[in-house]
Amino acid sequence: MHKKSLVVLIMLIGSIVSTACSNSSEETASKEKNATKKEHQQHSENISRDIKEETASNEVLPEFLNDKSEEMQTIYANAAQNKELLENIPCYCGCGESAGHRNNYDGFIHENIRDGKVIWDDHGTKCGVCLEIAAQSVSDLESGKSIKQIRQSIDEKYKSGYAKPTPTPEL
Repeated sequence: MHKKSLVVLIMLIGSIVSTACSNSSEETASKEKNATKKEHQQHSENISRDIKEETASNEVLPEFLNDKSEEMQTIYANAAQNKELLENIPCYCGCGESAGHRNNYDGFIHENIRDGKVIWDDHGTKCGVCLEIAAQSVSDLESGKSIKQIRQSIDEKYKSGYAKPTPTPEL
């Protein structure tokens, strides 16, 4: 999983860098920021349509991922294996207010059932912010950062230009 999560992170960073490098003016950057805000609004409106799917364990990915990219499947698998980490990391997509999510983990796993079964949430499949936060958090943990350091880094990165964070308790 370690190699896959690093590959996913590198791909995400590459797409962000290429987008940032292609902007030649402040006007273009402003237009993109407004487009991002519109995307967040549309995303928040679609949250009520999130699909929930139960599997036998957190090692069995849901069928709604079958037609998704390998990178997205890897982020979901890593999210499921990093519950403690992602339950301490807020999400900045607006899902706290619109879907009642409490943290980044909730965008991937709706519920862990006592017998080991898992109810997955397809929210993350429609949300680049959720995916980015999970990928970055898992990568940072694997590189030796503490959960507190990761939390501080995510809070700093997403503090402006994004929705209000989920009500994730402070560390």
